[in-house]
Amino acid sequence: MSNNQKTNSASAFPEHGPLDENGREILLSVKNIDITFGKGDSAVKAVKNASFDIYKGETFSLVGESGSGKTTIGRAVIRVNPLSAGEIDYKGVRISGKIPKSLDREVIRNVQMVFQDPAASLNERATVDYIISEGLTNFHLYENEAERVAKVENMIQQVGLLPEHLTRYPHEFSGGQRQRIGIARAMVMEPELVVADEPISALDVSIRAQVLNLLKRFQKEKDVTYLFIAHDLSVVRFISDRIGVIYKGNIVEVAESEELFNFPLHPYTHSLLSAIPIPDPKLEKNKKLYIYDPDMHDYSEDKPEFVNIGHNHWVWGNKKEIEEYKAIREKNVPVQSISIIDPDKKDENGNAQKATELRAEDIKLPPLHDTGSIWLTILSFFLFIPGIIAAVLFKKHNYIRNYKACKLGVKIFLILLAIVVFIYIFGFIMIHF
Repeated sequence: MSNNQKTNSASAFPEHGPLDENGREILLSVKNIDITFGKGDSAVKAVKNASFDIYKGETFSLVGESGSGKTTIGRAVIRVNPLSAGEIDYKGVRISGKIPKSLDREVIRNVQMVFQDPAASLNERATVDYIISEGLTNFHLYENEAERVAKVENMIQQVGLLPEHLTRYPHEFSGGQRQRIGIARAMVMEPELVVADEPISALDVSIRAQVLNLLKRFQKEKDVTYLFIAHDLSVVRFISDRIGVIYKGNIVEVAESEELFNFPLHPYTHSLLSAIPIPDPKLEKNKKLYIYDPDMHDYSEDKPEFVNIGHNHWVWGNKKEIEEYKAIREKNVPVQSISIIDPDKKDENGNAQKATELRAEDIKLPPLHDTGSIWLTILSFFLFIPGIIAAVLFKKHNYIRNYKACKLGVKIFLILLAIVVFIYIFGFIMIHF
């Protein structure tokens, strides 16, 4: 009988999880799990032999392209997707497979999920008050109605909404507001672990930073641990303590955030980094994408393993590849993962030559307030000289959207000014001649 089929005898979680060799508390441990959908010839193995630990108080990000198995693992953690092999431990207690009802309730209480689609994950027929209160009611986490109301109102205010919003329905809110409601629903339970499944992918760029800052604030104030699922490495770069990269169900690389960006070793990680957008339009236009080809690996005889090559950096590869990865890491020279092509320089075959290489660490993401607001265009039109000065300053400090907005306002002003001057001169000529 496999581990996930055995009945867990524990009925409650200990106060603290086990410690690793460095004294860090392991809150969640994913051990060699397989997740399969379907049976027989139609069976699809969505996750293959995946393993990683999540430490108390950290943000562990799971990154990969669509269909790689990220959400499948996240749903397995909250016991929605069953395992076909391996096990998942929470504070050293197995929570996968058959477990006592009391332990199952503890998992629901301590592990919450924020879903990718804020519209589909909320009950459209329920008020916001009911949605946020449902968990409190199911687990009797208040002594009286006054305490319930106080908890819900306090939480709705913490996520940036107002108590009067509690009587409304989800369809009356924007996407960013609905995601805040989803976060409030999870956080009101005071969980220890939150599985955030691409919580910002459906939101506008200007709202994403607000939601990420909200999640980080909760982590700081409530000591929450996150399993953050995303497909964009540039998003998780600044919020993650450690990052795991997954490709078609296989965890191919796990390292601390700065380590991964400075030393991306697996070719698939290299391809994800090369896809990070560069704010500079000229560099982005001439950037060469690195396309990962799984056929580049020869695993016919030398089978791959998940190996720690040092610096708490784990990589999936066979013996030959692991030795190559170790050699690259031991040089301690940051890996250049982004190639910029110079279209004016050609080789003997007429192909554009490589002009320079960048590290993903060197890419400066657009500033938070670089929104390109239409008000900048309007102000630059009516205040011509300040508009020119603002455009110059915005361009200098990499506020590209704001620079273009100011430039447009100045351009429209100059066009209209030229038309007025032309009409004036033409009228003057017609009158005097």
